[in-house]
Amino acid sequence: MKNVLITGGTVFVSRYGAEYYVKKGYRVFVLNRNSRMQPDGVTLIEADRHQLHEELRHYYFDVIFDITAYTADDVSQLLGAVGGYGDYILLSSSAVYPETCPQPFRELAALGENRFWKKYGTDKIEAEQALIQQDPNGYILRPPYLYGPLNNVYREAFVFECALQNRKFYLPQDGEMQLQFFYIDDLFRFMDVILEKKPAQHVFNVGNSETVSIRDWVSLCYQAAGRTAEFVSVTDAVEQRNYFCFHPYEYCLDVTAQQRLMPETKPLDSGLRESFEWCASHSGEVNRKPLIQYIDAHLA
Repeated sequence: MKNVLITGGTVFVSRYGAEYYVKKGYRVFVLNRNSRMQPDGVTLIEADRHQLHEELRHYYFDVIFDITAYTADDVSQLLGAVGGYGDYILLSSSAVYPETCPQPFRELAALGENRFWKKYGTDKIEAEQALIQQDPNGYILRPPYLYGPLNNVYREAFVFECALQNRKFYLPQDGEMQLQFFYIDDLFRFMDVILEKKPAQHVFNVGNSETVSIRDWVSLCYQAAGRTAEFVSVTDAVEQRNYFCFHPYEYCLDVTAQQRLMPETKPLDSGLRESFEWCASHSGEVNRKPLIQYIDAHLA
């Protein structure tokens, strides 16, 4: 039985990972401040990862899944605090690529500040660099937008709510802006592939091979909720983030390397149906933003 450490473990990605590896029969340890309910079957190491002392000194982990590292200091503290480990997988972000970089973004592209993600992206760059310097054998994953069950971010949940309320959907301009997604289960399946095959490449873009227009994505969300979307176009004179759940930023990752190792990913329509089923019974766990209120006050 493998001992694995997951940083976080209480919301969306890290919680899904904790539950995923419990189901696989691993001995799962989660590192968090114990401010939320813990997943079933895990062992809690209660600590603030930003102020680690001796909490991890006597542990050895076969794998560290670092889901919640946002800065170089996060990575350095964890590496300095743990007694020992085998493999380290850092969840980074597509935000490390500047929007001016040629697309699709490839893993060897120059990294830099992205004007939409700003400090979040540059901090992730520094976290990657810290891992590369201190553990060149570590792995780094750069996903686009993650979705699926347990997603407490107000993205597909927002569209589901519009659908269930039989609302017309207010769509940015012509709705042709492209988005790229990755199903949460596929993310951890790919981590399994890495641990099994130990590829020589250590930095991977991960995601669906195809992008989707926001019009088609919203339509699929409505279909998952058993509805048909009707659209109202909004001009670019209105700040998009006031009424829509994504930045006005279109990008695409090259995921060729991922596909060579894991060719199959969850179809978007199937993943959204599973996401809807989770949202339908966990609506109180979603971090809502006042998008519908803005629409009613300013656009409707």
